[in-house]
Amino acid sequence: MDENNITRMPMIGDEAPAFRSITTKGKVNFPEDYKGKWVIFFSHPADFTPVCTTEFIALSKRYEEFKALNCEFLGLSIDSLHSHLAWVKNIENIDWKGQGTVIVPFPIVADISMNVARQYGMLQTVAKTQTVRAVFIIDPESIVRAILYYPMSTGRNIDELKRVLLSLQKHDEENIATPADWQPGDDVVMGSPLTLEDAEARVKDAGDDIIAYEWYLTAKKEK
Repeated sequence: MDENNITRMPMIGDEAPAFRSITTKGKVNFPEDYKGKWVIFFSHPADFTPVCTTEFIALSKRYEEFKALNCEFLGLSIDSLHSHLAWVKNIENIDWKGQGTVIVPFPIVADISMNVARQYGMLQTVAKTQTVRAVFIIDPESIVRAILYYPMSTGRNIDELKRVLLSLQKHDEENIATPADWQPGDDVVMGSPLTLEDAEARVKDAGDDIIAYEWYLTAKKEK
């Protein structure tokens, strides 16, 4: 089997694969250039495509919001640098939904060789010559913390990307987990007790700030 045709991808908890490339903002040495920051590294099928264009507009509008959370965006497709530049320039003319035009403030990796796309498993069975809508959320230590994949026909939800980022940051800061449909300000979930004594104490000590639904399911109210 030709290893060049094997699609691989890093797993959650792996160190983000390193690469050097040119982008619309100059050369990048990844992840070294982003040490100390969270990164949302995402791929799109191709430049000058409708769904991708709406995503880039949406991401550009929310860029400062994510930057305030110590997070940077990094895009990629297997188009050339010149194609990226022409597309980004063209996006500046589009007033999507009458919300005003944008300038794309984040870099887009040119990956004609498909080397980076292969490293990250962005080339799927249905699209051998296009990258699918992959998202890798990478932490300040360059560790992959979340992976999301979308088909070509479905645009990404930027609110969900932010929700996942905030959940990961909250976990790191407070050593808690976030339940289904969690939004900032909602109750969080405490880790399961590891001993019978801990389980009994968890239920017994429940109070105003702690809700013990069961010995293994305990919620903590946000202050």
